[in-house]
Amino acid sequence: MVHHSSVLTMVLGAGPVVQAVLALLVLMSVLSWTIIILKSRIFKKASCLDEEFETVFSESQSLSEVESRARRMRYSPMANVFATAFEEYQRLRRDVKVENVPLNRKVWIDVLSRSISKGIKMESQDLEAALPILATIGNSAPFIGLFGTVWGIMRSFHDIGFKGSASLATVAPGISEALIATAAGLAAAIPAVIAYNVFMSNSSAKQQELEAFGTDFLNHVDRELLLRRAGHKNPDHH
Repeated sequence: MVHHSSVLTMVLGAGPVVQAVLALLVLMSVLSWTIIILKSRIFKKASCLDEEFETVFSESQSLSEVESRARRMRYSPMANVFATAFEEYQRLRRDVKVENVPLNRKVWIDVLSRSISKGIKMESQDLEAALPILATIGNSAPFIGLFGTVWGIMRSFHDIGFKGSASLATVAPGISEALIATAAGLAAAIPAVIAYNVFMSNSSAKQQELEAFGTDFLNHVDRELLLRRAGHKNPDHH
């Protein structure tokens, strides 16, 4: 009689501890893939919106016009960094009363630089949210699977001692059931590790883009301050 074994048959034939380990690994895998899908959409949307916002920034005639567009693009990291910096810029204009007080360009640029750095840090934290979960799954899943395998093999040897037989027919089913846990651990860990590395690389690249944009924003403000010092009365124009 030919026995057709399947993964389901081996799982159902495993002991309760191995089954509990497999159930945990399935949950970890589902959580991992949920994060992967959601983060893929978030990064893709952020990239598309940042491209759109960068075009708006380069083509707009005033910072106020850019700010009105930025409010409607809250899923764009670049727009959010701009909004943070522009809010500080407006606060500086109110507090220092630019029209009557001599401008200190260095102070303005330093304050805005810190504001931009804060905005970039906040956006990076948002983009990297939940990624530590992927790292945890990638690091722990193989060991959880290994624990299930070791436990299953221990159970197999116990059965061997109980039956008093060490034949292949006696050993193989228990060991094959136990090895399913190792396979499940790797199946959960490998996508999590790959996705974590990809997302962290994307986050690093996005951070560099935001830093480059911050430099463009500071250059724009610096030109405005120079124009104002030279006697131009409308600081909002390029």
